[in-house]
Amino acid sequence: MTDRLGELSAAGVAVWLDDLSRPRLESGGLDQLRREKHVVGVTTNPTIFAKALGDAASYDGQLRDLALRGVTVEEAVRMLTTYDVRWATDVMKPAYEASAGVDGRVSIEVDPRLAHETEKTIAEAKSLWWLVDRPNLFIKIPATRAGLPAITATLAQGISVNVTLIFSLQRYAEVMDAFLAGLEQAKANGHDLTRIGSVASFFVSRVDSEVDKRLDKIGSEEAKALKGKAAIANARLAYERYAAVFSSDRWQRLADAGAHPQRPLWASTSTKNPDFRDVIYVEEMIAPGVVNTMPEPTIHAYADHGETRGDTVTGMYEDARRVLDDLAALGIEYDDVVDTLEREGVEKFEASWLELLQTVENQLSNATNA
Repeated sequence: MTDRLGELSAAGVAVWLDDLSRPRLESGGLDQLRREKHVVGVTTNPTIFAKALGDAASYDGQLRDLALRGVTVEEAVRMLTTYDVRWATDVMKPAYEASAGVDGRVSIEVDPRLAHETEKTIAEAKSLWWLVDRPNLFIKIPATRAGLPAITATLAQGISVNVTLIFSLQRYAEVMDAFLAGLEQAKANGHDLTRIGSVASFFVSRVDSEVDKRLDKIGSEEAKALKGKAAIANARLAYERYAAVFSSDRWQRLADAGAHPQRPLWASTSTKNPDFRDVIYVEEMIAPGVVNTMPEPTIHAYADHGETRGDTVTGMYEDARRVLDDLAALGIEYDDVVDTLEREGVEKFEASWLELLQTVENQLSNATNA
């Protein structure tokens, strides 16, 4: 059989899993994906944890213990989620060691309600770093205005960061600048740059969902012809900016000190529109040095019928610019699209976090009364 995920990895794409749960850890399912499906990292978010804790009886014993101790709901959520993430980092340790610290990373997100509060985000990042206490951890910080200085400050303390909820090219440029500033400060603070990692999570399918909704309202043949093209064009132009920044003199000084580049991570890569190929956001965004984090069904779909055609990004910049120009000509404003997506992204994660808190509160109450 063709090892399609192996071919994808050989083309320079790190395959990560966008999911985590206690049953997946207990069953050995995560380790199996690492051993058999080339999975070398894990991402989580409040939505993933809300689903995991709402569905699984695997948390009942720990919930009973937390209820007996009378901990707050907020503390219980952090104890439950950091337990899973710590376990996952241990499962991914072989990938971390095999890649000299580049892969084998597991992400946990700061409280999304802090997305617009810089100092509280920094404090939460430090707290999560202490709680999980594993070198292959990533702290996820959103790329909001308030998140940018928090990214720099967190990296400056030697803490590895996954920057999340990036939609716009301008914000991505600011994220890379925040990363470079953070590493420069970390170096000045005496931290070992070889141990600090970072990815920049550029969201993909949500761009098409928003743009295609607007194209449907226009309804012309020109509009129909552009459906399903905005997200890939946006990601390809992001990679162009990545390539420019990480070939600069400023970056080279950090690389000479042992720093690893902040890799682009393609997030939200499951196909939302059934009219599109189910692995389109993998096949069309293959380039050296990127991460693609996928839900498990997408991983299996690529293993079954994904096509690795070499680099599908770096030769496509002019085509990508043409797509955004054509969208603008139809009246679809890029800045309005990405601003809407960032705002909705934060709101969705806040809603999932509140759902998670309510689920755990109910479970603690049930455990107390049992």
